[in-house]
Amino acid sequence: MITLETRHDSHEKVNKEKRYSQIKEILGNKEMTAREVAVELFRRGYTTSTDRNNSAPRLTELVDLCEVEVAGKKYDEQTGRNVATYKNVAEQLNLFVWG
Repeated sequence: MITLETRHDSHEKVNKEKRYSQIKEILGNKEMTAREVAVELFRRGYTTSTDRNNSAPRLTELVDLCEVEVAGKKYDEQTGRNVATYKNVAEQLNLFVWG
């Protein structure tokens, strides 16, 4: 029960719209993994650590909102596994319309 409460509290503290905007800004017209996005969030001072949990849940939500899409996969040196890459749908639309 306590873990549900603390998870809920943490979830409520995240300003999702702000984080969505930051993630889409970072993605720009690139394909990136959740870990790469998390590192860039930290580098820009948006988060206090490079933990991929700073980006992965929001990326999933952005995919559900059709604002970001899974673009492919890439080998992650840290985990030794292939992981998903993401791209910004709006940037792809801009390239299509203006390209």
